[in-house]
Amino acid sequence: MGLWTILEGFLLLANALAILNEDRFLAPRGWSFSEFSAGRTKSFKGQLIGLIYASQYMRVPLILLNAICIVVKLVSG
Repeated sequence: MGLWTILEGFLLLANALAILNEDRFLAPRGWSFSEFSAGRTKSFKGQLIGLIYASQYMRVPLILLNAICIVVKLVSG
């Protein structure tokens, strides 16, 4: 298991967080950003909600990273 495999794993995790739908998945479980108050940003749940929304905000760089990963896999085999 090398560095490239670890980076691919983090990329897959970021993709999984980016596709979570707030209305259908996050809000029914109480994980929506609107229910998230500023006082609870230091809790683990607050940090996780922030990570989910940060990954959803960074969708365009994720698309570029996925394209780079695909090209490297095609070239290297």
